[in-house]
Amino acid sequence: MSEVLRVEGLEAGYGKFRVLFGVDLVVNSGEIVVLLGPNGAGKSTLLNSVVGMADVYSGRITLMGTNVVGKPPHEIMKMGVAYVMQSPNNFGTPNIFGELTVYENLVAASTGVPKAEVFKRMEDVYAVFPKLRELRDRKAKFLSGGERQMLAIGMGLMKSPRLLMLDEPTAGLAPKLVSDFFHTIRDIRDKFGISILLVEQNAKKALEIGDRAYVLVTGRIKYSGSAKSLDEEKLAALFLGG
Repeated sequence: MSEVLRVEGLEAGYGKFRVLFGVDLVVNSGEIVVLLGPNGAGKSTLLNSVVGMADVYSGRITLMGTNVVGKPPHEIMKMGVAYVMQSPNNFGTPNIFGELTVYENLVAASTGVPKAEVFKRMEDVYAVFPKLRELRDRKAKFLSGGERQMLAIGMGLMKSPRLLMLDEPTAGLAPKLVSDFFHTIRDIRDKFGISILLVEQNAKKALEIGDRAYVLVTGRIKYSGSAKSLDEEKLAALFLGG
């Protein structure tokens, strides 16, 4: 099984504020890897580090075997990474363009994609999220929370990535939608063969679809192993420093 992402001995943060301490993590081809941890543990910082949006003090981050530490975000994205950030996030960056329609958002996300490929990829997105086809002419600012998340993930898929990183994709969604989203995440992996690194607070649901899991507590990895081997009791102990 080939590696898509390898993080080794990562020390990272923002300016003088160090968040991650010696973090190791691997995502293999075709895997769903779940990253869990309490609020403030550094999960988003790890994802930001991968795409060049955090300061890396030491360690290595390799994508498909290439060290990306020090590369600007746009170069890293071109290497086959799609990052669906939380919205709102600490950077104040929206994960969709509110004034554009669903269709225009998908077109905007296809910058750099050959024209002949754009509509094929759009059809792939509509196959995953049929609702977006119905809403193609609606401005994104008028979408519901669940529809916005569909669009944000759909925009990521327009790049046909090797690695899809999702930061809290089900935050704030109704319970029925949450269940649907987890099924969709697994379908994306199965249909397109995309490796997925999933940060999620709904640990039980995330572990059900995950292949492997990591638990990050106060900037350090406290668990690395099978997702199915991590039960609620063990997870609670890890969150509390056990």
